Amino acid sequence: MYRNLSPQKTVETIETLHRRIEERFPTSDLAKVCAELCAVANATKAKAEWIAKPNIFLRASVGFVIVVVLLVAIYSISLTDITIKQMTAGELVQITEAAINDLVLIGAAIFFLVTVEIRIKRSRALDALHELRTLAHVIDMHQLTKDPSRIQKNVILTLSSPKEEMSAYELTRYLDYCSEMLSLTGKVAALYAQNFADAVVLSAVNEIESLTTGLSRKIWQKIMILGKRGEI
Repeated sequence: MYRNLSPQKTVETIETLHRRIEERFPTSDLAKVCAELCAVANATKAKAEWIAKPNIFLRASVGFVIVVVLLVAIYSISLTDITIKQMTAGELVQITEAAINDLVLIGAAIFFLVTVEIRIKRSRALDALHELRTLAHVIDMHQLTKDPSRIQKNVILTLSSPKEEMSAYELTRYLDYCSEMLSLTGKVAALYAQNFADAVVLSAVNEIESLTTGLSRKIWQKIMILGKRGEI
């Protein structure tokens, strides 16, 4: 029960975070980004369940085609009248080479058919993971200009400097929300690999988790700066 991520609990956690952001920063774009994360998480729940389930119709179709191919190959061989004693060495080599080539082609065709389901699911998972990777960068953009040094009284701003209207406490909460969103983005990505042990998908999930961890680390450096100054 406690060994797997629950898609439903993950979605509920993101929805709760969305409400928390809206209550504290009702006019911020961060709440809208979190709403997008909620939508993506809800879609992920359905996609992850679809990927985890075996496609019975596709497997049956592939099995039928493979059986037909093998029966045709066996029937073709049965029609071939080959007498080894009457063949020369050159003819034997040519027939053996042709047989090996046919076996290789049949084997490649069977491998292609057997892996069709995996490749379809992998493609859908990678498309969804790319969306999560992009969303992680969007979240990072929202914390990029939140510089703890700008809330000091003696700071000198330029005309192009971002306006900092938050207090130290509000800035800390804002940064913490960004960190939580990044962490949850990584958890949503992990849902795709939980019941689909594909090496390519696992690699993409690990890449997203490394990305969100690195971005979150930058945010916590800012929070620690505020904490050391005693401003929170």
